[in-house]
Amino acid sequence: MTPRKIHSIRRYPDKSNGKPPLLFIHGGYVHAGCWDIHFLPYFAAQGYDCHAIDLSGHGLSEGHDCLDCFGLADYIEDAANAVGSLKQKPIIIGHSMGASIVEGLLPDVPVEAAILLSPVPTIGTLGALMRLSSRYPRFLVEISRISRLQISEDNLLLMRNVYFSPQMLPQDLLAFAHLIQEESQRAVLDLLMLACRFQPVRPKLPVLVMGGELDLLFPPSLLPFMARRWQAEMQVIPATGHVVMLDVQWEDAANRMLAWLEKQGY
Repeated sequence: MTPRKIHSIRRYPDKSNGKPPLLFIHGGYVHAGCWDIHFLPYFAAQGYDCHAIDLSGHGLSEGHDCLDCFGLADYIEDAANAVGSLKQKPIIIGHSMGASIVEGLLPDVPVEAAILLSPVPTIGTLGALMRLSSRYPRFLVEISRISRLQISEDNLLLMRNVYFSPQMLPQDLLAFAHLIQEESQRAVLDLLMLACRFQPVRPKLPVLVMGGELDLLFPPSLLPFMARRWQAEMQVIPATGHVVMLDVQWEDAANRMLAWLEKQGY
């Protein structure tokens, strides 16, 4: 596939701590701006150079005219190229689909450490979609409408119930509407079949697996399987939903990540 121009958001500290840069990989149906609400300013204030990329067909990156052409392999290539553009090996952080992208590049791309936030389960997304569709019969329809910015009171409530904690008011999600976009159906299919397709060779490096206590999409009961895969430390953030970087308790998540980084010497 022809190389694509990939946009990135960069936030630098007033005074660098000399530690590895942080590279953030967003999940599905959003772009890199999801990191820039809270996490990029937070970690830049702690002395880290922070970078967040828009995957192909997302945000300000090229490829919107061919979004459904892109699969996980293309997104992994985007992330690998971003790692290669940095002067130091980064600590790479992925959320949801972004965590799967991080998993996909780790066997071949040297990084210092990795943090997997609300990761796609080792068995893929099929079980999660079946469970949510049973509980919320209009889940797939309404998520499709939201991704096209057809926003209503009903789908805001559904979005809150599935992706956020109860403390988040549905109307407050309107502040995040500019972050939402359609996702590649090829990538969605890749995630459904992840258990069949994805058996990475696992290099030894520090890995943190973290998810929200109230995550309805990928419940915390699934986190130990991911932690076992990577021989990783696992943490569950109390009273938090799936979108840990935007939920009401985002600072608790960021503080835990920072404490883990410092414990690793970063």
